Amino acid sequence: MLDFFTIFSKGGLVLWCFQGVSDSCTGPVNALIRSVLLQERGGNNSFTHEALTLKYKLDNQFELVFVVGFQKILTLTYVDKLIDDVHRLFRDKYRTEIQQQSALSLLNGTFDFQNDFLRLLREAEESSKIRAPTTMKKFEDSEKAKKPVRSMIETRGEKPKEKTKNSKKNKGAKKEGSDGPLATGKAVPAEKSGLSVGPENGVELSKEELIRRKREEFIQKHGKGMEKSKPGKSDAPKDKGKKAPRVWALGGSANKEVLDYSTPTTNGAPEVAPPEDISLIRGTGPGGQLQDLDCSSSDDEGATQNSTKPSATKGTLGGMFGMLKGLVGSKSLSREDMESVLDKMRDHLIAKNVAADIAVQLCESVANKLEGKVMGTFSTVTSTVKQALQESLVQILQPQRRVDMLRDIMDAQRHQRPYVVTFCGVNGVGKSTNLAKISFWLLENGFSVLIAACDTFRAGAVEQLRTHARRLSALHPPENHGGRTMVYLFEKGYGKDAAGIAMEAIAFARNQGFDVVLVDTAGRMQDNAPLMTALAKLITVNTPDLVLFVGEALVGNEAVDQLVKFNRALADHSMAQTPRLIDGIVLTKFDTIDDKVGAAISMTYITSKPIVFVGTGQTYSDLRSLNAKAVVAALMKA
Repeated sequence: MLDFFTIFSKGGLVLWCFQGVSDSCTGPVNALIRSVLLQERGGNNSFTHEALTLKYKLDNQFELVFVVGFQKILTLTYVDKLIDDVHRLFRDKYRTEIQQQSALSLLNGTFDFQNDFLRLLREAEESSKIRAPTTMKKFEDSEKAKKPVRSMIETRGEKPKEKTKNSKKNKGAKKEGSDGPLATGKAVPAEKSGLSVGPENGVELSKEELIRRKREEFIQKHGKGMEKSKPGKSDAPKDKGKKAPRVWALGGSANKEVLDYSTPTTNGAPEVAPPEDISLIRGTGPGGQLQDLDCSSSDDEGATQNSTKPSATKGTLGGMFGMLKGLVGSKSLSREDMESVLDKMRDHLIAKNVAADIAVQLCESVANKLEGKVMGTFSTVTSTVKQALQESLVQILQPQRRVDMLRDIMDAQRHQRPYVVTFCGVNGVGKSTNLAKISFWLLENGFSVLIAACDTFRAGAVEQLRTHARRLSALHPPENHGGRTMVYLFEKGYGKDAAGIAMEAIAFARNQGFDVVLVDTAGRMQDNAPLMTALAKLITVNTPDLVLFVGEALVGNEAVDQLVKFNRALADHSMAQTPRLIDGIVLTKFDTIDDKVGAAISMTYITSKPIVFVGTGQTYSDLRSLNAKAVVAALMKA
């Protein structure tokens, strides 16, 4: 049973609607428009909203959308056929009204389609019922029935395959190790023959002893040359002196006094950093203002200059034919026209580190968007598909919600509470390092930061944050801010409950008047259920304002698996009725991938969440905001 079936234009005018139940279809259809149609996620023709499943079909020639909705628990096999039949009949019946392409004509038009729809629905339901049930396979049709009976009879204790293999091995053994009379005689297995084997007279060798003798003969025969080729090694110790270890700059030392961390330290005790460290770690860029990500490189300019040179040497006639090649003309695009171009685009996206499943869905979305669309006279299939794909990628990288941390922090200040950010992710992606970069960015904008050391599992995690806090305090000493402590590290050591430490840190920040609390968590794999339960507990208990997933730009298909399982684990292990999921993404190690920026597309497509920060280096100022057009330009570059 269908809940509703509606037909509307891409401009938002509802042409006809069928209501199977009393509930309104406005909410599910608006969710479909916001989440799928406007976000260029049309690779799959089905969409789930609460308890309903929505299936849709786009008519790009007449700018129409056909949507059917039914209960998610039902399995209706005739829905696809019904959409195709309704689409075909409605388009043919009201072609003249739709072709006028004006909103006034669509509003004044009368689309009396109720009786036709009910007839098509009845035919589709009956066609699904009269399908013949699948019959079971008979024994006569199986492969076993075709074998002769003799091939399936086995004699007790007889193994034909092994017997033939053993006879071949024994024949070869006798040819190699027997005397003259035995070599010319009939082949008899060594275990069953009473004749002597080898130079010993009257001694019968077992199979293991025979193999050992052959191995010894082989070593004696071929080992002499090997021994000659190997130079002799002297056992005398070398008289050379030991090489002195090289001492690297800023590499630390092995002195006992330097490595002794047993001295108890209090929370947030500021330590003075040497001046040479400060100039190295700060960086040269402006810290208070995030610059847009620049994906272009110096190689691009040389490539463009080289590409323009051979084009000037081409003949005029060849250039004209090359320009006219592949023109579509005034005809509608079909899937056959776009198939070869989409295959190349899909392979190109995968080569640029986009996850394979997402590359397929993107190309399918572009095909659904362009199928049936009438092209201009001087338009090629390649340029049309490429332009549509670029528009889709830009739309994907600009998701529904935009995270503005500075505005949200100022709003939290008006309510006299700290703004809490939790960092999560897998091991080794750079959570602590990028937490320090974001701390520096907040300090440059005048906000005080409290760092909560909730990674109580990894050895050295607290010491790493302590070093960052010391260096950030040296960059922003209290005397430059009227005696106010700008950076503070809240730590409780190792082996403690991370959720409890975060709760104490937030309460401490509220009492001391800190503006922002940055919670560092332990790295965990997405399949580790106990650690994912602990992370869900930390987020549920402390309710942070922002949950950032930290992922590296080097991953391909793994990015999809990480984000899907992190969101699923947070939802499954949360005790809240509406579980808190990931709010944004921090993309790290972006300076190591050149133009293979596909991880940004994969992460944004799978979560519909924005990329808030991009890490591009090893200094505190190497933090950027995502520039969608620059990323898409690098992604589409050949």
